[in-house]
Amino acid sequence: MKDLHSLLNIKTNNIEPARGRILISEPFLGDFYFKRSVVLLAEHGDEGSFGLIMNKPLSAQFNEVVKEFPEFESPVFLGGPVQNNNLFFIHTLGDKIAASQEIVPGIYWGGDLDQIKELINLKKLRADDIRFFIGYSGWGSKQLDGELKRNAWVVSNTSADMLLNTLPRNLWEKSLKKLGGKYFIWTNFPSDPVMN
Repeated sequence: MKDLHSLLNIKTNNIEPARGRILISEPFLGDFYFKRSVVLLAEHGDEGSFGLIMNKPLSAQFNEVVKEFPEFESPVFLGGPVQNNNLFFIHTLGDKIAASQEIVPGIYWGGDLDQIKELINLKKLRADDIRFFIGYSGWGSKQLDGELKRNAWVVSNTSADMLLNTLPRNLWEKSLKKLGGKYFIWTNFPSDPVMN
């Protein structure tokens, strides 16, 4: 794949990974979880990185996957390959949810799960306010740096509007087009170059 990368001038940009930035996979990353994915970084530091895949909704609805919650009409997303028996979430409710942390202006992650259940019970939570994930994407210390050196990801800034109001199937392409230049061209590459 290295020769193909050289031929197509695939290189990452110079934006450093950080909380609130996104990782956009290069067009030929063939991994089941990360193929054409956009990962929102909720944490990044010396000890490692934690993120959620923003554009991989599951076919099942929330209550089909999460049994111990009140009835709630919402999709569930595949957050990543780590702890895929655990539930994670981001939301737009800010300090209405205790212990949540802002990661992008207007997007918070984590917080008191009992408060979420109570808001669902009271019908005070809309599907647009929250996004649930099964599993997460994690990297150990310096592991993500190694993947960036191998040009597996492009790092970009983002916004709540881009992440929450773009159809998941369009998010990878729209994120690349926002970067412009050679990244715009990446959107025209077939997902499997052998099939072209």
